[in-house]
Amino acid sequence: MDSTSQVTRLKGTKVQQDKLDQPLPRKFYARDPREVSRDLLGKVLVRREGRKLLAGRIVEVEAYLGDDDPAAHAAAGKTLRNAVLFGPPGHSYVYFIYGNHYCFNVSCLPDGIAGGVLFRALAPLFGIEAMARARGVSENGNIRLLTSGPGRLAEALGITREHDNGKDVTSAKSDLWIADDGYRPAQVVTTTRIGITKAAKRPLRYLIAGNRFVSGPRTAT
Repeated sequence: MDSTSQVTRLKGTKVQQDKLDQPLPRKFYARDPREVSRDLLGKVLVRREGRKLLAGRIVEVEAYLGDDDPAAHAAAGKTLRNAVLFGPPGHSYVYFIYGNHYCFNVSCLPDGIAGGVLFRALAPLFGIEAMARARGVSENGNIRLLTSGPGRLAEALGITREHDNGKDVTSAKSDLWIADDGYRPAQVVTTTRIGITKAAKRPLRYLIAGNRFVSGPRTAT
């Protein structure tokens, strides 16, 4: 990582910058989405824009289990739209929803078995000015508005289906990846998923307890 690039860290946060260059390996994602979800909490989602980095700590995710999960895009079988979910683990699955924002997911489980994790919220670490510009909000305003919610975090990091769907987030050549800087959350809370109607009572939403960037209810259900 270029330490001289224009990056900004959120005041009061700590991150080991020298560990952000190495993406998590494919085997990390080749597991049950529920296990991957828990282990993603505290990791860092990184976007490279030229010599600049935009990054946020993952604080809220949801697991989607495949053809036995009615809320999962893979439940209806493999299509051109959701093919990434059935492919190798560790690839980005991006979709457009409600006609106004993108959602970022990562494929899990071995090749041929559908499963994934939806990223719901980040705590901003680097590139806050750039995130604010992308979101059209003031960097001096409510910083929570930058990356609290799937659509917000995708917009803040410039994640789109056209540019990022199918991207290998385990590749060192990728401009989008997830790294482990050694941080471990003190407590993980599990709740039901939000914003869905099918299989809405399954406890497949995971969040870092007490984090202000979590996008919905913060207590166990």
